[in-house]
Amino acid sequence: MDWLKLLVRKGYTFWQLGWAERWLLLQALALLPLVAISLKIWGLRRTQSALARFITAPVMPSQGRNLLLPARTTARMVKVATRYNLPWANCLKKSLVLWWLLRRQGIEGDLQIGVRHEQDKFEAHAWVEYEGVVLNDTQDVRSRFAMFERPIEVTL
Repeated sequence: MDWLKLLVRKGYTFWQLGWAERWLLLQALALLPLVAISLKIWGLRRTQSALARFITAPVMPSQGRNLLLPARTTARMVKVATRYNLPWANCLKKSLVLWWLLRRQGIEGDLQIGVRHEQDKFEAHAWVEYEGVVLNDTQDVRSRFAMFERPIEVTL
């Protein structure tokens, strides 16, 4: 019966979210496994290009609009979705989903990738930034990883 209590509690928490947050969460839940499969089959460039074809809102500079709050809300919903998609979620998959959800809202999030080499171990890491603010990692990620020269851009 503990699972029933957990299910009721999670359902109650879900319905306490606003409709926009619920919709973001549902999209992230569905998209994480799809992105994972696409990356495995087609790789980063083709996956990101495929995602870009489904962006309906034009991405515009903020021009005085404060979009940091909705960007952080979106990042939080992706983080919640990640908890329920652990086998499908790593930094690149989470970042691609966040990047896509932001772009669908007209928010210009930048997909960043960095690398580091420590103790004979090569590591790569992905995160999303909005106007220089890291959304799905700690702010010191830029000091921990050597970033690519510019954000990963889509070519259609």
